[in-house]
Amino acid sequence: MTNPAEELLDVVDAQDRVIGTAPRGEVYRRGLTHRCVFVLVRDPQGRIFTHRRTDGKLFAPGAYDCFVGGVVGAGETYASAAVREAEEELGVRGVEPVPLFRFLFEQKRLSWWCDLYEAVWDGPVSPQVEEVAWHAWLTEAELAERLDEWEFVPDGREAYRRYLASR
Repeated sequence: MTNPAEELLDVVDAQDRVIGTAPRGEVYRRGLTHRCVFVLVRDPQGRIFTHRRTDGKLFAPGAYDCFVGGVVGAGETYASAAVREAEEELGVRGVEPVPLFRFLFEQKRLSWWCDLYEAVWDGPVSPQVEEVAWHAWLTEAELAERLDEWEFVPDGREAYRRYLASR
């Protein structure tokens, strides 16, 4: 497995147009705007896959998230990244994310376009140990409680707020 900090990402402008490429470590260090995907995965009962990130993550190590996803690689489309990230993190094949909306997340020196998707997964999962330290399927009520109790990734928290507002 290659070093995540060396992964090449597209750098984009405020209109989400590609203006260059750079390694992920440089993108983070310089606060360059890039692209990410977020997939809200539900089981057939409507529960949401929620997990704690591993402590080795470059961004928000050890924080909780109710989305699977990650950065969009250089030259990769949002849609293909959504499938790739969901399948990698869940340890499954055949996820079919449905696009919802996109927004620009900005906080301090951080900036990235977030493309949100939703998917239903009816089967077992085998989360990627490099990405996921713990997981559970939570109802919306349980997730609402945890959002007040646990440290969640800031972009995921904002994405979930926007998701709820969009319904």
